[in-house]
This record gives sequence, C-alpha cells and structure tokens, in this order.
Amino acid sequence: MEQRHLGRTGLRVSRLGLGTMTWGRDTDEHEAAEQLKAFVDAGGTLVDTADVYADGGAEYLLSRLTDGLVPRSELVIATKAGSTGATGRRFDTSRGHLLSALDASLRRLGTDYVDLWQVHAFDPATPGEETLHALDLAVASGRARYVGVSNYSGWQLAKAAAWQLGHPGRVPLAGTQMEYSLLQRGIEREVLPAALDAGIGVIASSALGRGVLTGKYRHGVPPESRGASPHLAGFVQPYLGERSRRIVDALATAADGLASTPLKVALAWVRDRPGVASTLLGARTAAQLQTSLSVEALTLPGEIRGALDDVSAPTHRYPDQGWTEL
Repeated sequence: MEQRHLGRTGLRVSRLGLGTMTWGRDTDEHEAAEQLKAFVDAGGTLVDTADVYADGGAEYLLSRLTDGLVPRSELVIATKAGSTGATGRRFDTSRGHLLSALDASLRRLGTDYVDLWQVHAFDPATPGEETLHALDLAVASGRARYVGVSNYSGWQLAKAAAWQLGHPGRVPLAGTQMEYSLLQRGIEREVLPAALDAGIGVIASSALGRGVLTGKYRHGVPPESRGASPHLAGFVQPYLGERSRRIVDALATAADGLASTPLKVALAWVRDRPGVASTLLGARTAAQLQTSLSVEALTLPGEIRGALDDVSAPTHRYPDQGWTEL
C-alpha cells in the first residue's frame, strides 16, 4: 500500500487507514483481530482511535492486539482527546484535561507514546493557546511524536496553524482529521484550502458517507446496518435524504461502468483528492474491511471523477472559497 507524508512532516502514513470507532462495542475482539491482521497484511500502517470510542474500550482492545498479533513498531497509532461524552460540556480541551486524557490513553494502549495525538474538536470555552500548549508538552515529553486536530473549521485551523508556526519552540500541526465524502464536501469551502496553505495533511473519515455510499440504504434500512444500530442510527440519518439518493444513484451508474462497486468508487474518489494523506476505513467485520481494502487496485478515470465531482458539487456562496452565488 502506498505510504504518504502527513502534511509537511516526516511522518508517513498508509493512504488507507483503519478506523476503530466500533471496536469494543459493535466489533468484538475476534473481529478486531481479523481486521487488524488483514489491514497490516495489505500494507496498512495508520490505525486511528480515540479515548471516547467505547469509553476507552477501543484503545484497550488495540493494546491487546499489539501485545501478540502485530508488533507496535509496525503501526502508526493515532488517538484523540478532548471529547468528554458528557451532555453538559461535550468538549474540554483545557491543558489539564488533555494531558490527563493522554496519560489515560497511553495506559489503555499499553505504550509509552502515540505516533499522532489529535484534539478531537474545537472547544470555545478554552483559550486556543492553552490547548495548543498541551500539544507542545506532549511532544516535548515524548508522549506524542506528532500532533494534529480534528473537526476544526477553516478559521480555527488557520489560526491554530499560524500560532504554532509563529514561534520556533512550538510544534507544527501535522494533520487535521475531517469527515469527507461525496455526500459531505464541506471541508472544500475553507478547511481544505487552509490545510493546503499551512502544509497540514487531511485524514479523511466517513469516506463512505457513514455507509450510505455503499448503496445499502437505497431500498430501506437493513437490520444489521449502522442505520439500524441503537448507537449509530442518528449518525446515518442525515445522509438518507433526496440529495443523497441522487448522488448514490450516480455513483452506482459509475460503478457499473467500471465493473466495480459503489463502495470502491466512493473510496477511490476521496483517497485521491488533493490534500488527503489517508482515508480511514471503518468496518464492523473483517469481511467488510477486506472489501474496502481491495480499492487499492482501482484508479478512477478522469471522466468518471469529473462526473462525480459535478453531481456532488457543494454550493459555494459568498464569501466561501471559490464562491459563485450570493
């Protein structure tokens, strides 16, 4: 599998990454082990998790697998902190909370460092310089090799990047993890231009439109799907509207013309977008992951890519990047 640099750093990540949001909840240890083995056998290195996935269960499960199945040295482990899971204050990126969360993640992961540590979301209640100082301390202490953010808007990302680049003692941001798919191209307005300008690599999540781009929801909600899961039904629901149906229909037509599948075409489209360093694959089972990994053999022809660009194009209104409408 092709390895790409994450932004303007020396960190190399596989262009397909393994997401673990379902681990420890919808994906048990046996299936997680099969997923990780298939991923590494395919040449994958980047494994992404977070301290709130299964309330820490995903990190703990990953540590069990790196004990005996896959050597820690073969993986680029990324985790996130700052999301509290609470109903009152959903995010807390204060220095104290972040550093405590990092220590807890390291204990669950059974390692003394993570390759990439990311702020899970922007916290308006905490000064940005305090949040970023926690990232500097994590790298200085050796607990994180590289740092990044997730779910930051364009101005938030640009401000954070400029702050880190404004002093030689601060650690530049390596990556920003954002949802990106044919159904969700919002990052193209401001986040992606900011990332490209600052030399920050994009890690794309939910590249299958939360599963909708597989085509499985064209005729209803399958009982074994995420859309039927009590934990994830609300995650899928926003992408089941009329606009999504038009895009999925066009995707299915393109897949038929390529003798491929909507899943593979949708993944290939995101994987090869400008600025994308890695595209995360989220699967409940090893069989689903194997299907996604087979996208490595697919490169989209220019005319197919252009047609998908057109049918899924977001509306850019003033003052968005490249706006064409008031």
